[in-house]
Parts: sequence; C-alpha cells; structure tokens
Amino acid sequence: MSDIANQLQLTANILEIEALRYTPSGLPALNLRLEHDSEMTESGQVRQVKVNMKSVAIGTVAEQLAKQEIGSNWRFTGFLATPRGTKYVVFHIQEFIKE
Repeated sequence: MSDIANQLQLTANILEIEALRYTPSGLPALNLRLEHDSEMTESGQVRQVKVNMKSVAIGTVAEQLAKQEIGSNWRFTGFLATPRGTKYVVFHIQEFIKE
C-alpha cells in the first residue's frame, strides 16, 4: 500500500439533495450533487471549469447537510471512491464549512 493520500477539497454549490436514508448498520446517509464553476490556468491558458459531482455523506455530516439549502455555497473536504460494480467516481464528504 502506498502513502499517496486521497483527499479532495472542493468549493461548490449544492445542486440537488436526496432524502436522508439509513445504511444497513443504521447510519444516516445522504446522496447529493454538487456543482463547481471556476476559471483555472492550464499550460498558460485560462480555462473555464465546470464540475457536476455525485457525492455522499455519512453520519452526522449527512444529517447536517440534509438541512442546507439548494444553491448554498460550501467548501467540502473528503475523498474519492468508485462504488462496487460501477465505473463512476463518488465524492465522499467528510466535512464542510461555509464559503
């Protein structure tokens, strides 16, 4: 196993929030979509960047996020994972603060 970290920090708006659900072990879980829009410099060129990210939160973070407004802007921190049997990436939110 390598020492390379899998940590993502993303400033984004809440685009969509599904209903709060519970895992088989009883933990609160929340699926949501985040939207990021910015300008980045790549190879000396300014580029418009838009990201629509499938995300999930578990535990108290899920309960707190479920109360937030669609369109509100936050700085999210977490990690990326690919759910079993899929080919897409999901952002697992571990914490968030008002941006």
